[in-house]
Amino acid sequence: MENPRPEKVAVVDEVRERFDKTSAALLTEYRGLDVSALGELRRALRDAGGEYKIYKNTLVRFAAREAGLEIDDMLTGPTAIAFVAERPDGEPGDAVMVAKALRDFARNHPALVVKGGVMDSASLSADDARALADVEPREVLLAKFAGALAAPMQQFAGLLEALPRNFAYGLSALIEKGGGVEDAPTESSTTA
Repeated sequence: MENPRPEKVAVVDEVRERFDKTSAALLTEYRGLDVSALGELRRALRDAGGEYKIYKNTLVRFAAREAGLEIDDMLTGPTAIAFVAERPDGEPGDAVMVAKALRDFARNHPALVVKGGVMDSASLSADDARALADVEPREVLLAKFAGALAAPMQQFAGLLEALPRNFAYGLSALIEKGGGVEDAPTESSTTA
C-alpha cells in the first residue's frame, strides 16, 4: 500500500492482531443474508465463543501476509471472519463450537457458505472447516479421555476388592463342609 490512510493501517493492524491472538478463524461468504440474519449469526457465534467480523478483502490480505497466513484464495466475494475468541480465563476458545454454530446457522440459512479458515497458522479447506463441526466438543473429548484412563484403574481396584471377599467365601464354604483340618484330639479322649 502506497501512502495508506491511517484508518486502513489501523484495520490491517487489528486484523493481524486478531489472527495472532486467536487459535482459529473461519472464513465465510455471507452474500444474501440480511441484517437481521447477520445479527442472529453474531449472537449464535458469541454464545459459542466466537466473534463475527466483516472486513475488506484487500485489508485482510495485507494482514494475513503480515501474519504469515496463506488465505488469499479464500478472499473472494463478500467475506466475513468468525474468530474464535479467547475465553475469560485466558485459555483459547473452542474452534469446534464455533464451527458447529456456523454449521447449524447454515442449515436454516443456505446463503452462508464456509470457505475455509486457519487453525494454529495452518490453512483449512472448506471441507476441513466443515469436518471441524463434526468433532465432539473439548469437554466431551476430555471426559472420554479421563474415562479411558480411569477404566483400567477401576478394573484393578475391583480385582483387589474381590480377592479378600472371594477368599472369605472360600474359607467359609470350607468350614461349613467341615473340611480342612481334622478335629484335634481332646484331653478326655487321650486319657481314657
